[in-house]
Amino acid sequence: MIRDGRDEDSAGFIALIGACWAEYPGCVLDVDGEVPELRALATYFRDQGGRLWVAEQGGRLVGMVGTRPLREDAAWEICRMYVDAGARGAGLAAALLGTAEAHARAGGAERLVLWTDTRFTRAHGFYEKHGYVRQGSIRILDDLSNSLEFRYAKPARGLVVEALDAAAAASAERRLARILVDCVAEGASLEFLPPLAPDHAARFWKGASAAVAAGDRVLLAAWTDGHLAGSVTLDLATAENQPHVAAIQKLIVEPAARRKGIGRALLRRAEQAARAHGRRAAMLDTRAGSAAEALYRAEGWQELGRIPGFEIDAGRQPCDTVFFWKAF
Repeated sequence: MIRDGRDEDSAGFIALIGACWAEYPGCVLDVDGEVPELRALATYFRDQGGRLWVAEQGGRLVGMVGTRPLREDAAWEICRMYVDAGARGAGLAAALLGTAEAHARAGGAERLVLWTDTRFTRAHGFYEKHGYVRQGSIRILDDLSNSLEFRYAKPARGLVVEALDAAAAASAERRLARILVDCVAEGASLEFLPPLAPDHAARFWKGASAAVAAGDRVLLAAWTDGHLAGSVTLDLATAENQPHVAAIQKLIVEPAARRKGIGRALLRRAEQAARAHGRRAAMLDTRAGSAAEALYRAEGWQELGRIPGFEIDAGRQPCDTVFFWKAF
């Protein structure tokens, strides 16, 4: 059961956080010295315009999360997110996070941010699964635990496309790998054949993150109401005699999120990115007869030509590939 947190839950808060921190070497919970607000946490959040929730099982507090508005850019912070080890794996963490995010959106949040200790690797995977990506510098805390914290963030509402830097790209690898696997399973023309092994997809995105870090590639990601649902890459590592050209590749949209304008938004932002990098033309290709072909034609891309049987489909049958270009 999820309910509003109360100040009198303080013993439960301290026990839960202490148990979660004890899973990681070097993490020390000094309540009165560093986090005295745990003694009256509901009041602490209420005084900041936020709210706090807890989850109970058998009369014991097994989960908690809070949210509060920040002064920057209509952002809200998700904080104090903890779930007891024995209550994990059943969707409780997702339910708590969803509760806090919904409240933040109702309060006008345009962006959701959170901080998590660099040692909390399990939490990193959870947040990345739910569309958060690394953003900004690591925060250093002057505490007994010698804490270093990653900042994660994502858009809170609407359809938003953003360029990811190297850290954000690396933190998005698992989520984008899942989308890639699903798109290939649906028959998308992406140079892979189903079934695409998750490890194979992960290796592709790890290489893409490295290319972003090297400045050879731009990675754009699309969120819809806080859900990371698609991406596209812009390859800038062209031949020496083609410094004015770019290649648009791997435009993917999660199958369940299609027909919402995500693919079109990604394509247009990729074109903008190409122009911003001084490219005067771009190329791309897709399987003949695909939904992607119709999108490219609708967006003014010109057919350069096609090669019969250039690729094979999921049934290992030859298919034509259509090549497009566009001048900017």
